[in-house]
Amino acid sequence: MTIEKNEERRLSSDRRIRTVRSILYGSFNPRRRHIRRGGAVRLRDLDWHHPQWLAVGMLIVMLSCIDAALTIVLVSHGAYEVNPLMAPLIGDSTLGFTIVKIGLTAGGVIMLTLLARLRAFGRIPVSLVLYVVLVGYGALIIYEVRLLNEIVPPA
Repeated sequence: MTIEKNEERRLSSDRRIRTVRSILYGSFNPRRRHIRRGGAVRLRDLDWHHPQWLAVGMLIVMLSCIDAALTIVLVSHGAYEVNPLMAPLIGDSTLGFTIVKIGLTAGGVIMLTLLARLRAFGRIPVSLVLYVVLVGYGALIIYEVRLLNEIVPPA
């Protein structure tokens, strides 16, 4: 039996094309803590992420929860939601607003965490984007607290 040079000898399908399965499996059984090949820049090339990204992600989601609560309080005192995507939701249901806001933020944080070692547009480290979002939420919370102090003077 002779095998041609270009003939594929694998019996099963290529496991590297199953990105979602690789992410889920690697989350519970991490093996690839460092990128093994120089040209490896895909999402599936790494399945372990540094604990600092968990801390940054948790802080972002926590600040998003605080932002949602402060937004609801401010709107109840006469302010309005500036974000055109979230404004219709806060008028209908505060629970729906909160679920959508925190869900979108958490989904974004998960994607940014998975991509933290890559570069956006070939230049900007995605990890930097996570830090910018964290600082942005911190600044937003400070602004909302100051706005709340102007609208509702302390008793």
